[in-house]
Amino acid sequence: MTGHFCRMDKVLFSFGHGYSAAALAARLIPQGWHVIGTTRSEDKMAAIAATGVEPVLWPGSDLGAVLREATHLLVSAGPDAKGDPVLNVMYDDIARIAPNLDWAGYLSTTGVYGDHQGNWVDEDTALAPSTKRGQLRVEAEAAWQSIPDLPLHIFRLAGIYGPGRGPFAKVLKGTARRIIKKNQVFSRIHVDDLAQAVALSMERPDAGAIYNLCDDDPAPPQDVISYAAELLGLPLPEAIDFDTADLTPMARSFYAESKKVRNDRIKRALAWQPKYPDYRSGLTAMLQHNT
Repeated sequence: MTGHFCRMDKVLFSFGHGYSAAALAARLIPQGWHVIGTTRSEDKMAAIAATGVEPVLWPGSDLGAVLREATHLLVSAGPDAKGDPVLNVMYDDIARIAPNLDWAGYLSTTGVYGDHQGNWVDEDTALAPSTKRGQLRVEAEAAWQSIPDLPLHIFRLAGIYGPGRGPFAKVLKGTARRIIKKNQVFSRIHVDDLAQAVALSMERPDAGAIYNLCDDDPAPPQDVISYAAELLGLPLPEAIDFDTADLTPMARSFYAESKKVRNDRIKRALAWQPKYPDYRSGLTAMLQHNT
């Protein structure tokens, strides 16, 4: 590739190589991609390597050489009270390599839209987060957008579920509850559909693009728990009113916002179609594969 001296043409550097990035890597590696992923935990290095990803301990390693090798950059690491953990340390390094990248992706959240009392939002909806987490994401998006010449794509993710991450374990343990809050509705995305969408964007870069990633069927959370119990042939978990439910502050904060998220833009732009257009198809497939 012109200007990319001694570089492979398909190298993804993954900052914060977690659940979503692993699903993307599983899709890319069989296509000949070299994927390099960071982890904060030395204990996870071997498990990451076993998936075919080159693990890098960070913080703790000099990333200069591997960043120069990258053709594509994916950022999954979320912000904290101090800001974006990658840019706090690596802003200048990333700004230096930005013009050489073919694509960069930032995994954000639909939490940036705030509460819409169960109404629809799309990518043109004003950003008005009602939680601290959402506000930090708005600031992180802006920080990444501030890097000159970075071919940035922002993906605003709904609630992610998939193998190893879903309601079945709690239902089987008997710890699941159906929390009932009037007009509460969430959008979701199966991790395989997330990975497919990001891969399509990598094939057809459109620097500056912002996409919502969610399925076609926003639904109340208690409906998902009920369906999981039905699939397992178990009794419906107890229904508890939100106002009196014993929830942690973190769990309660998830109910602070209610909205339905549109995904029309990415369907039009990239011809993306979710394999699991609703939670019923996603959960059914997960159970069939014992996940």
